[in-house]
Amino acid sequence: MQPEWWHWIVGGIALVLAELAMPAFYIIWFGLGALLVGLLLLLAPGLPLTAQVLCWIVASLAMTVLWFRVFRQAQQATQSGTADGEAIGEIGLLTGAIEPFQKGRVRFQRPLLGADEWVCLADSAIAAGERVRVVAVEGSYLKVVKN
Repeated sequence: MQPEWWHWIVGGIALVLAELAMPAFYIIWFGLGALLVGLLLLLAPGLPLTAQVLCWIVASLAMTVLWFRVFRQAQQATQSGTADGEAIGEIGLLTGAIEPFQKGRVRFQRPLLGADEWVCLADSAIAAGERVRVVAVEGSYLKVVKN
C-alpha cells in the first residue's frame, strides 16, 4: 500500500497533538516532518515509499538538531535560584539608593544568571552609585551588601 499525502498530514497532526498530551518537545519535530512529507507528496504525487520515509527521517532529525543546537541555545532565560554559587560574591553597581529591606536595582558588567540588571534587597541603607556584593539569592531577588 502506498500512503497518500493525507495519510502523512493526519499522522503529522496526530503527532503534534500527542506533544500536547506529553510535552517533552521531541514528538513535535516528527509531526512537523510528517506534515512536510505530506506537503511534498501533494506537490510530487509519484514519490516512492522509500523516498517518503527517508524525507520524513531527514526532515524530523534536521528540525530536532536545529532546535537543540541552534535555536534553544539562543534563548536567554533568566536562571534565578538555579545557580546560587555563580551569583554569590559578584560585584555590581547600585543604580538607585536603597533603604533597609526595600527593593533596589543592581547592574553588573557582564550578565549574571542571564540578566545584567537585577532587583536587589539590602539590610542597610546604601547610596546610589555604590559598589555592592551579592551575598545571597532569595527567590528572584539578589541580597547585597556594600562592598
